Amino acid sequence: MKQPKPSILHFSTYLRNNDYFISNAKTNANRGYNIIYAFSRGIYLSKDQITPFEFEIEDVNEVIEWISKQPWSNGKVGMIGGSYDGFSQWAATKNLHPALKTIIPSASVGFGIDFPMYNNCFSPYMLRWLSYVKKETDHKLFNDEKKWLSIYNSYYKNGTAFNKLDSIYGKTNPIFQKWLKNPSFDTYWQSKLPYKKDFAKINIPVLTLTGYYDADQRGAMYYYNNHLKYNKKANHYLIIGPYSHSGVVSGVEGEYKGYKIDSVANIDLEDLSYKWFDYILKGQKKPEFLKDKVNYQVMGSNQWKSAPSIDKISNSTLKLYLNKKKLDKIKSKKNFIIQNIDFADRRDTLQSFNDEKILDSVIYKRDLIEKVVFESETFDDSFEINGSFTGNLKASINKKDMDITLNIYEKLANGQYFKLTHEHFARASYSKDNTKRSLLKPNKIETIPIKNTFFTSRKIEKGSKLIILLGVRKSPDAQINYGTGKDVSEETIADAKEPLEIKWYNDSYIEIPILEK
Repeated sequence: MKQPKPSILHFSTYLRNNDYFISNAKTNANRGYNIIYAFSRGIYLSKDQITPFEFEIEDVNEVIEWISKQPWSNGKVGMIGGSYDGFSQWAATKNLHPALKTIIPSASVGFGIDFPMYNNCFSPYMLRWLSYVKKETDHKLFNDEKKWLSIYNSYYKNGTAFNKLDSIYGKTNPIFQKWLKNPSFDTYWQSKLPYKKDFAKINIPVLTLTGYYDADQRGAMYYYNNHLKYNKKANHYLIIGPYSHSGVVSGVEGEYKGYKIDSVANIDLEDLSYKWFDYILKGQKKPEFLKDKVNYQVMGSNQWKSAPSIDKISNSTLKLYLNKKKLDKIKSKKNFIIQNIDFADRRDTLQSFNDEKILDSVIYKRDLIEKVVFESETFDDSFEINGSFTGNLKASINKKDMDITLNIYEKLANGQYFKLTHEHFARASYSKDNTKRSLLKPNKIETIPIKNTFFTSRKIEKGSKLIILLGVRKSPDAQINYGTGKDVSEETIADAKEPLEIKWYNDSYIEIPILEK
């Protein structure tokens, strides 16, 4: 080695085979960097207990400190990686080490924001993931679809309490149980990642990568939005496109769930990432792709667009009222429709984890279960949807809580359906404040804010319609909220009793950020 180099750190809880690490390290070492892989406690040769998410704030910075003192290090460290590895980068910024000069988090888990709960709703997937994270990552068990379908369906058909899910699996999991004890976004979660004013101290350049169909998009956007909120001088770039979680982390997929992405969306995110490192750590020119701070691919247009901020990517708002199964632009005289959900009915078991389509001749069948369908008029002109929708639901129920779910589709002129975003769901009792539960009052009209929804960008063609599916979570792959007001993890099918009756009032609305010509 002629002279010390900048170093790139991957900090993960996933142990892959040695060939992968060696190949990746060689490729990127040839770019002029030291490549370091480090792992969470309990992984590989570690004698500690496996404790995902618990100690990354301390441990990542210890590794950075060690790197910075090595003779082959020039004292500059960058971090890269996706999913859990994205989380570990943000954990490192809570107490920023001076040697850490930049991070490139992709598809970043927002611990307590989108995993193991999203909008305060847990999912059985959390247990499946915990079975995956071992001293050596257990791909075989994680990918055993037959086994996990059996566990999910057993929990669902028998109406077992959610906190007994690990017993169905066959072994009590203390991490699973610990997480369930914190259904609010409380100090437990807040202490594991940057929170509020912590972001004001993050003064290094950041490049965030995520996708419209990335299940951890809301984690990635939690960090992005709060960094800009609390640090007005944040040097933070965003790349977001029509990618799934694995597409962002492991390489862009040309086709995802029946949707062939626009050709311009096929970009090499790893190559772009190292051009960013060259820019920040070596003083080379900024990657040409980064035209501005926000870089997004408009699905259906075959083009990328850029803007200085998210509020500059739209110039209007499409406000649609949910009125008698229609989406109306004009508010009507107050009325409601009634939906009934029988939580004791368990006929709708799960047959596959992989049968959903983004583009299909029909709406995905599981999206229709326990849903009310609202349809807009045909649009006379094309426009772009750019951003995350928001809104307010006006509803009264005969119980104290419910978990709402909402999907949005474009119905094309040719009759096909295009799923615009990842599914949104949220616990009504946390809709105003994710840190504090506030139960609904039975038979009283309540306002339930719609927020923290998935970002998307899509050109809506002339002749298309928008479809909204609104309902309640009730599925083997969901934590069932029976509405008693008790800890949802402790409720069982015995709490189902009378069906949930919802009155959806027609002054409910959603607001969609759009770009008009």
